[in-house]
Amino acid sequence: MMRIALPIENGMLCSHFGHAPQFGLVDVQDGKILGSRLDSPPPHEPGSLPAWLKGQQVTHVLCGGIGARAVELLNQAGIEVIAGVPAGDPSRIVEEFLAGNLKGASGPTCSGHEHGHEGHHHCAH
Repeated sequence: MMRIALPIENGMLCSHFGHAPQFGLVDVQDGKILGSRLDSPPPHEPGSLPAWLKGQQVTHVLCGGIGARAVELLNQAGIEVIAGVPAGDPSRIVEEFLAGNLKGASGPTCSGHEHGHEGHHHCAH
């Protein structure tokens, strides 16, 4: 079985992995979606999300922006990362992924942390 995690804000894919208020967790077996749920991650601290996702038995992360350290920690936890995914409807993104049509990158898409910038939003609305 595969469990896919997607960072979610306002029902859409959040463009920055580390700042998502929720994660969609989608269970897939034999190419078919068995079920999905929304879950709230722990407070954002370096290394907390990869450990939490591993504890949720996540096998794949589909996301927009993600930093190199997060990709490294997720890969170390045995989680495959597909980054650079355009913001959109999470269920459509999962369907595209399962069909082999998702265009993304297997590495980091953000080159540093932009914490503390007033008015700077990472997630597409």
